[in-house]
Amino acid sequence: MPMKDVLSRIGIGSATVDTVLPTDSVRAGESVRAEVHVEGGSTDQNIDSVYFALETEYKSDEGYKDAIIDQWQLTEPFTIEAGEKRRFETTIDIPRETPVTTRSTAVEIETGLDISMAVDPGDEDYIEVEPTHRTQAVFDALDSLGFSLHASACEAAAGSLFTTSANFAQEFEFRPQRGEFTGAVDEVEIVPVFDDDRLTVYLEVDRSAGLLSEVTDADERHTKLTIEAPDPDAIEPRLAEAIRELS
Repeated sequence: MPMKDVLSRIGIGSATVDTVLPTDSVRAGESVRAEVHVEGGSTDQNIDSVYFALETEYKSDEGYKDAIIDQWQLTEPFTIEAGEKRRFETTIDIPRETPVTTRSTAVEIETGLDISMAVDPGDEDYIEVEPTHRTQAVFDALDSLGFSLHASACEAAAGSLFTTSANFAQEFEFRPQRGEFTGAVDEVEIVPVFDDDRLTVYLEVDRSAGLLSEVTDADERHTKLTIEAPDPDAIEPRLAEAIRELS
């Protein structure tokens, strides 16, 4: 086997791939256009496919784990000649359940070349994922009630109150900064979960009930709301009523 072929199999002088996005921000449930540039290396190579994976990570009892939100194939097998440049255009769909990017939650698109018996060349592009319109409406309603986002994290969901078909769920913690719940509620935690065409928001309220109650978890109360439309004015009184009942 020629030395160039040997080197390309271990990634030296191999073909490269680069995904170009027109924007680094997209709303969950929507799509973004992309161009994929593939450039041949020092020798001809057979490419089984160009593939994408939408990825994040979540916290489990064993530490942080990688999670594939979605993955798909862009091309059929083809041969890229040495030094050849090829371009592919595609649309990348961002599922509704994709986590919202925050300071502690990142989402990336990985593009790879599937090359048999060789190291797969790859490209990683971080994207900012905005909430769906209904999730944003819930955030806006909480803001109107005087709450602000304090923290967010993706955590393993198996065996928890918020169990879904996924391995993890994203939790958002809001704390009251003004309004009627200041001093009465420590924080409100929500987990948005999509099922078919519905959005269910699981809600947990931590009351200002004293250290003993906090230690025994007696201050935690739970409920859930179904959000049919992205209307903050309609969602706000339902949230307020739920928080009052649980606080």
